Amino acid sequence: MLSLETRCFDTEFNFASSRSGGAGGQNVNKVSTKVELRFSIANSKILTDEEKTLLIQKLANKLTLEGELIIVSQVERSQLGNKERCIQKFYQIITKALTPVKKRIRTKPSRASKEKRISDKKAHSDKKDMRRKPLA
Repeated sequence: MLSLETRCFDTEFNFASSRSGGAGGQNVNKVSTKVELRFSIANSKILTDEEKTLLIQKLANKLTLEGELIIVSQVERSQLGNKERCIQKFYQIITKALTPVKKRIRTKPSRASKEKRISDKKAHSDKKDMRRKPLA
């Protein structure tokens, strides 16, 4: 698997801009700073077939019916800042999805942890015993 940093996806990005919501006064009303990045996984020429199937499986809840990944940013006050932020989010999402999950190796509790658990249980039991009324 090639690393994502060496591959450039810029040619496959489709950007759209619109007016951003929220606070910002006149700037929000005048300037289209909200940026939407669209990336079609199925039509990508850069990704391998295995990577495409893996991404479609792992990102199923983030894809549209056409199989497009949509990333939106409207945090920055400039369109360029939001565009850069969308690209950063894209690479984070793709990297996380393509990183294989390590298998968890089951371990047994140590002797010290077992003894601590038993002594804690004993202390808790003693505390509850002290709350009881004495037998007459």
